[in-house]
Amino acid sequence: MDNWIKVFEDQNQIRAEIVKGVLEEKGIPAVVMNKKETVYKLYGTYEVLVPHEKTLDAMQLIQNEISF
Repeated sequence: MDNWIKVFEDQNQIRAEIVKGVLEEKGIPAVVMNKKETVYKLYGTYEVLVPHEKTLDAMQLIQNEISF
């Protein structure tokens, strides 16, 4: 995961999964990284990561085509 860059972050897992799904539909590989505290689940976020070379495409797609 060294070459993967965070392009989206949210406390809501469903939103992160939606972003991942949209990116994958457009041919951009994506993964959701759970950064929540394992004990309490109150702190932390879910991050969507994409390969470094797809960062710009992913960020443009998120900004222009996804709204919550």
